[in-house]
Amino acid sequence: MISDEVRFLNRQVEFQSIYRHSGQLNRRSHHETYFRIKTRMVQLLEQRTKDNFDNRVLQGDKRCSRDDGSHKIGRSFACKKSNVELKIVSCGTQTSTVFQQIKMSKSSSNLQDSVVNNDETGSNVVIKMEKTIGLVSSVTIIIGSIIGSGIFVSPTGILENMHSFGASLIIWIGCGIFSLLGAYCYAELGTMIQRSGGDYAYVLEAFGSFMGFLRLWIEVMVARPATMAVIAMTFAKYILQPIFPDCSQPDTVVRCLAAVCIMILGFINSVSVRWSTRVQDVFTYTKVIALLMIIITGFVQIGLGHTEEFQAPFEGSNWNPGNIAKAFYSGLFSYAGWNYLNCMIEEMKNPKRDLPIAIVFSCLVVTVVYTLANVAYITVVSLNEILTTPAVAVTFANRIYGPAWWIMPIFVAFSTFGGVNGNMLTTSRIFFVASRESHMPKFISFLHKDKLTPIPAVIFTCATGIAYLLVTDIYSLMTYLGFVQWLAIGVCVMIVIVFRYTRPNVIRPVKAPLPFAIIYVTVTFLLVIFTFVGAPMESFMGVLIILTGIPVYLVGCVWKKKPRIFQRVLYNFTLGSQKLLQLIPES
Repeated sequence: MISDEVRFLNRQVEFQSIYRHSGQLNRRSHHETYFRIKTRMVQLLEQRTKDNFDNRVLQGDKRCSRDDGSHKIGRSFACKKSNVELKIVSCGTQTSTVFQQIKMSKSSSNLQDSVVNNDETGSNVVIKMEKTIGLVSSVTIIIGSIIGSGIFVSPTGILENMHSFGASLIIWIGCGIFSLLGAYCYAELGTMIQRSGGDYAYVLEAFGSFMGFLRLWIEVMVARPATMAVIAMTFAKYILQPIFPDCSQPDTVVRCLAAVCIMILGFINSVSVRWSTRVQDVFTYTKVIALLMIIITGFVQIGLGHTEEFQAPFEGSNWNPGNIAKAFYSGLFSYAGWNYLNCMIEEMKNPKRDLPIAIVFSCLVVTVVYTLANVAYITVVSLNEILTTPAVAVTFANRIYGPAWWIMPIFVAFSTFGGVNGNMLTTSRIFFVASRESHMPKFISFLHKDKLTPIPAVIFTCATGIAYLLVTDIYSLMTYLGFVQWLAIGVCVMIVIVFRYTRPNVIRPVKAPLPFAIIYVTVTFLLVIFTFVGAPMESFMGVLIILTGIPVYLVGCVWKKKPRIFQRVLYNFTLGSQKLLQLIPES
C-alpha cells in the first residue's frame, strides 16, 4: 500500500510540473502543493523503514544559484540499511521527482564514500565519481595515450626530413625532452587547479567562459572524436590483416569493426571506472611488451653484426632549419597524449603526489622506448625501406619472425585498442566537466546512481566518434586543426607564466621552473606560425571551424530565455534519460 501511494504521489508531482509550466497553476499554489506532497513522501518512507533507521543520512533543503538566476531546491533522503532513496528536485518553474529503489548491499561502500559532513545542522550527501586512479594507473593512462600506432606503422616523418639515422635520433630525443618540459608545466597547473577537464578547465579558469567554450568546441567538433575514429579504424585494419594478408580490407568492414570497438569500450567505461582503468593497464602493458620485443630483437641483431647503418650515422644529414622544423613538428605528434591525465584529476587518489611523478616518468619511458625502437628497426630494415614501407613493424616481423609474423599486427591492434580506451576515458571527462559548467546540456554531467559512472558523457563520446566513422576524409579534418591544437597547448603553458604574476600567492604543490614554460611557449608559437605559413589554406579552414563556435556559444550559453517548447523538450529528454539510465545529478 505504501508503494502504491508513493507512486501516486510521484505522479502528482509530475502533474504539478506540467500544470505549472503551462501556466494553469500560480507559483504559490505550485510550491504549497509541492512541499505538501514532499512531506507526505518522507513520512511514508520513514514508516516503511522505521526498523532500519540506526544509520540514516538525511539531507535538508539546499539552494544553489544557477547562471540564469533561478534556484534549485533539493531534498534527498537515504538509509544505509534500507533500500530506498527519495530525491525531489525543483528548478525554477519545473519540478521532477525521482523515487529510486537502490540495492544498498551492492553500493553501500559508494554511499559511505559519498557522504561528507559539511554543515552545522546535519550531514550532506555528496554524489560524485570515486577516486580510483592510483600511481600505476596514472602511468598507464599517459603511456597508453602517447604510444599509439605511429611508432609501429610509419615513423618516417622525421627520417624523410633529416635524411640520416643519427640526425633522426637527435630529433626523437629532442621531441621527448621538449614534451617533458610542457608536461612538467601541466603538472603545476594540474596540482594548482585540481579540476578535471585538462586544457578546457585551465583556459576557463584563466580567460573566462567564452575562451573556455571555444577550446571545448575544438575538442567536440573535430579533435577528440576524429582522433578516436582514426585510431579505431587503425585497430580494425590491423586486426583484419592476418585474415586479409595479401589484399586490402573492405572499407565497410573496417568501419563497422571500428564502430564495434568504440561500442565495446563505451560499455566498459559505462559499467565501471575501475574496469576501464584496468583495460588501460592491460593494453598499455601489451604495447610496451611489443616494443620491448622489437628492441630486444634489435640488440640481438647488433650482437650478430648487423651494424651497417651505424658506420656513418650522420652521412647525408639535412640541417636546413625548415626541414628541422618539419621533422620536429612530426615528432611531437608521436608524443601527443602526455596531457591526457590532467582530464581526470578529480578521480586521482593523490594528485599532488602522483601527477608529477606519472608525467615525468611516462615521458622519460616513452622517449627511451621510441629511441631504442628506431635503433632496432634500422638493424633489420634499411633507411630506404623505412621510407617506403606502409608498416615498419610488420616488415620487421616478416623478416625476423617468419611464420609468426602475424603476432605483430595483433600487437599493433592491441596498442590501438588501448589508445581508443585512453581517448574515451579522458574525452568523456571533458564533456562531463563542460556540462557541469553549463557549456553542454546538464544531463551529460549526471552519474549512474549505483556505479557513479558518467554514462551520458561516455555515450556522447561514443556517438561523436562513431559519427566521424561516416566521414570519408577524416584525415583532412585533423590536418585543419593541427596548428590549433598546438596553439591551445601553448596557451595553456602560457597560463603558468600569467598566474605567476596575477596569482602569486596561490599554493603550488608543484612549481615548474619558469624557463621551462618560456621555452615551451616560444617554440610552440614558432611551430604554429610555421604551420600557418607552410599550409595557409588548411590553417584557414581550422580558423573557420573555431569561429563556428561563436554562434553556438551565443545561442547555447548566452541566450537564457529560450522558447518554452525547447525547454519542455529538453526537460522531458532529461527526465526520460534519468529514468532509463538510472541517473542522478552530481552534488
